[in-house]
Amino acid sequence: MESIYYVLSWACHRRCKHCYEERFRPYVRDELKAVVSAAEANFPKIIANLPDRLTYLDLEQPDDSAAGGYVERTSRIIVSGGEVLLDPVRETILYPALEQIRDKYRSQGGVKLVVQTTGDLLTERIIEELLERGIYMISVAGMDDFHVGMEGEKRVPLQEKLTGWFEAAGMRPFLHDPKVRAWDDDGPNFSFFGATEDAWIGKIWPRGRAWANGLSRATINDNFCNVWSGGLNFLNRRYSGSEVSIDPNGDVFPCCLKTKAPLGNLTEERLEDIIDSLVGRPAFEAISMGHPERMGIAHGWDVETFLKKSETITVDGRPYRNLCIGCDRFHTEILAGVLEDARRDRMARRSLDAAE
Repeated sequence: MESIYYVLSWACHRRCKHCYEERFRPYVRDELKAVVSAAEANFPKIIANLPDRLTYLDLEQPDDSAAGGYVERTSRIIVSGGEVLLDPVRETILYPALEQIRDKYRSQGGVKLVVQTTGDLLTERIIEELLERGIYMISVAGMDDFHVGMEGEKRVPLQEKLTGWFEAAGMRPFLHDPKVRAWDDDGPNFSFFGATEDAWIGKIWPRGRAWANGLSRATINDNFCNVWSGGLNFLNRRYSGSEVSIDPNGDVFPCCLKTKAPLGNLTEERLEDIIDSLVGRPAFEAISMGHPERMGIAHGWDVETFLKKSETITVDGRPYRNLCIGCDRFHTEILAGVLEDARRDRMARRSLDAAE
């Protein structure tokens, strides 16, 4: 894969009204212990089932040497939450996970580790501890009006303070063109972003609390599938443009928005086996091509049907149309069963291989 977006834990210190996932929220006492314990038990299994080597062939950079082919680049893993810098998460899950990932790929071409955080829990000491574990970038993701205290100019003092800390630690601002994903430098870098008007997530996904609060402004023309961190190219795991998202329980999805049913689970199977088992299946090929409206054709849903299924009414009574709605309904009504069949096939194949 070019990139893996790995959510380490549901625990967060905020309950943002625009969040795409209801489970990202504050937990207390026994509930917090349960959430942290579950993530702590799962992350070693999940990391063990990631590919043995994490590099990809850049289709935009043909190799002009005699060998031909394409330039091989180092992949990245973005670890996020929730909020991974919360005390119980940081020490119990984040730091051990970063160390396990670093050690897994140390002699296999390496990996670019990105830590995503809202930023308000960062300290100079935490920055130092992250750098000690070989991170490539700290990405501060809470820079928008939806995060309380970060509205408009209110976020400038925090950005300035963090920039001073980052630069003092020898980090550089991440200045790559967002349309160019070939990150050639060795870091360490820092970046700031949020759900702002100029960002691809600015329309707000029809998910979680964002949907419950009627915040999505996406239309039928906003194809979240056909962009980076959507489902686009997720099946092309050897090549540029491929990314999947992983939940704390090990569930794998073709996009950060998350489909209604996971592709498989990394506590019981290898990521490569899950992805490869879906190659050639029409519904998943349609997602990977960025055309979710075609995912149901082999199952009796023509494009007209899918577009009709993409219509709904928001909580505040507005007519709403977006392809994610059609995708949700197709997964619920049809594709969940297809995924379970694929899982059973993989498990049967594993049993046969083990018996031979």
